[in-house]
Amino acid sequence: MSIKLVAIDLDDTLLDSGLKIPPLCMKAIEEVQEKGVIVTLATGRMFASALPYARQLESVRDIPIITYQGALVKCSNSGEVLYYHPLPRDKAIEIMQYFKRNQIHFQAYFDDQLCMEELTEEGREYSQLAGIEPVIIKDLIREASCQDSYKILAVIENEGLLFDMELELRGIHARELYITRSKPYYLEVMDPRANKGDALKVIAEHYGINRKEVMAIGDSYNDMSMFEWAGIGVAMGNARKSVQEAADYITASNEEEGVAEALQRFILNPRSS
Repeated sequence: MSIKLVAIDLDDTLLDSGLKIPPLCMKAIEEVQEKGVIVTLATGRMFASALPYARQLESVRDIPIITYQGALVKCSNSGEVLYYHPLPRDKAIEIMQYFKRNQIHFQAYFDDQLCMEELTEEGREYSQLAGIEPVIIKDLIREASCQDSYKILAVIENEGLLFDMELELRGIHARELYITRSKPYYLEVMDPRANKGDALKVIAEHYGINRKEVMAIGDSYNDMSMFEWAGIGVAMGNARKSVQEAADYITASNEEEGVAEALQRFILNPRSS
């Protein structure tokens, strides 16, 4: 089957180290769109943070984009919501209490806003990456009792500690929560239905596209659910080994415009594969 839908992760996949879409990737995306292929984004970023990139890729269509690791699928122009699964409020509070006890920087997302209790160095760096000004709320736990949390993100620069905390949380909440790493030092907690694979399925069904006609491109652990569901999973050359092993194909790195290479191989010039 030919590819009719492509979902592309943003950070360390489509974007280069300057957080820009390289010209060759942009050209390849425009060419596959001209062939009638739908191109969407699948990211852990907020909708507000992903939207400027989605608008760079837009053709004439109003495209649903996957944000918050899949907690929210929302159309780029109309704002129509196709999928929405925030954290249960009791679980959001429990996870925040866990990070607070361990003195870890954590942030929550209420109403598509980046919310922190204080602007730490980790929070400042994240804000710059996302291109979003944070909202300071003195008590996120109390706020989580009266507002939906799209997800909770902790920044843990010690990878060994992050891995230990990930295992501990999974042991406690194995069936109740989706816990994943995005960047090596980001630990993210969502509703179990908030994953890129399930969200991609929703978009494919929205367009009546068979899963075998879907390609997913990504670089991190949170992209592996897309690889599992899509007909073709493509890992970036800069992805961790375990992520590459979960994919059907390994393309070049994000700095080498690997997204463009994958689009050429599987859509624009498939006979060369």
